[in-house]
Amino acid sequence: MPTIPERIHIIGSVGSGKTTLARTLSTATSIPYHELDNVVWERRLGGDRRRTDEERDAVLADLVKGESWIIEGAHSSDWVEESFRSADVILFLDTPYYKRMKQITFRFFRQKTGREPAHYTPDFTIFRKMFRWNALFERETKPYILKLFKDRGYPHIVLHDNQQPIDWAEGKEKRHV
Repeated sequence: MPTIPERIHIIGSVGSGKTTLARTLSTATSIPYHELDNVVWERRLGGDRRRTDEERDAVLADLVKGESWIIEGAHSSDWVEESFRSADVILFLDTPYYKRMKQITFRFFRQKTGREPAHYTPDFTIFRKMFRWNALFERETKPYILKLFKDRGYPHIVLHDNQQPIDWAEGKEKRHV
């Protein structure tokens, strides 16, 4: 049975399935997962507060000091590189563009109807932003991340479906794509 990494970073565009994958792997492995959005934002009853860069960096540093973790988020800025360097493996969810567009739409309607929780108000402004972020990810962030992996040699697996690592977490042979 293959050894399951204890420090996993999951990246991908909005709507790629990062959170679903993180939850699934966390349940299968008992490794806690953390959303980078919750590193950037301090969640409070009276409304969320964006952390300062120093606060954000300190929260992330505390997380990556842990023995085991799953961190997920679309952030590809320099501040997340500490978790890339500390990860046993980075799972890059390169879900097809049309599937992400569909997922963004379905998620919006689930959140609007109260069937899925959101850390933000699901309005048409954020809905449009998600489509812009998705396009930006495809055009700029994805090439940047792939070049970063190549240049720095970070251990990574590119996945085109967020179900692939479920087999891996259950100890079955993983499929490289």
